[in-house]
Amino acid sequence: GLLHWLRDWLSLQQNDVRFPYHKPIPLCVLEPACRVAGRHRPVCHCRGGACRLFSGKTDTNHLGDGNHQRTVTAVMSRYKHREKRAMRTLRKTIVRLLLLVIAAAVMAGCVLIGRGYQMYQAALTQQSLESKVEEIQSDPGYTELSGLPEMYLNAVVAVEDHRFEQHFGIDLIAIGRAAWNNLTTWSLREGGSTITQQLAKNMYFTQEKSFIRKVAEMFMAFRLERAYTKEEILELYVNSIYFGDGYYGIGDACEGYLSESPIEMTDYECTLMAGIPNAPSVYSLTANPELAEQRQEYVVQRMVQYG
Repeated sequence: GLLHWLRDWLSLQQNDVRFPYHKPIPLCVLEPACRVAGRHRPVCHCRGGACRLFSGKTDTNHLGDGNHQRTVTAVMSRYKHREKRAMRTLRKTIVRLLLLVIAAAVMAGCVLIGRGYQMYQAALTQQSLESKVEEIQSDPGYTELSGLPEMYLNAVVAVEDHRFEQHFGIDLIAIGRAAWNNLTTWSLREGGSTITQQLAKNMYFTQEKSFIRKVAEMFMAFRLERAYTKEEILELYVNSIYFGDGYYGIGDACEGYLSESPIEMTDYECTLMAGIPNAPSVYSLTANPELAEQRQEYVVQRMVQYG
């Protein structure tokens, strides 16, 4: 009795196989082929010569031998193989879904670019870029850069497009920031447009917010950057933007709001006028002078920020 108990205890220490994953699932080595009950990792409870799961009259003297260990190892090898195969299948499924999403996004982007390019071409067909520029320059209130205070030009660049001298018509950083803000707010509130893009929109397109129009606006901005210098683009911009109350261009706006020519503007008036085009109906000097003053302070802050 004591010797048998000691032999069984030693077999228990040598051959007890446990796997600490999931809840224990019994594995009885007395069943044919050592079948596993369930789909989880099995835990063998055959402790040496006394199988906890077996209650029949069967010789259990040889349950703790090498055959027992080989059976458990074979079962676990098959289980691990199935587990690896399932993980590979899951990874392949995830990769395929990601590729499908990327392919759909690329296709949608191609369609968007194509339709935007068609809108751009249609706009140039109706009126060439050179003809449109001549139309703006022929306005009686047109003011050349030499007739504008340096303070006003610096204020416009600081508040509207502080990377105006560095980009090639579009500002990728501004577009990325606007895209993120629009995504988080689920809106098209920000556009990230440069001065060149705003000029293209003022010349050819409506104020309607759409992705197709945005793409057409980008193509037109590229065309403007190729055809004109930065100084010419800035001059066209300040002479075509809307200031509210029916005033288009800085010349008409100064005459209407300030009763003076642009070159006579003070530093305060320069920063005040630079802030109006962002939202003319909101910052109009006749409708909301208090809001216009708040906008003027913001313009000054931007000038300090960007030097």
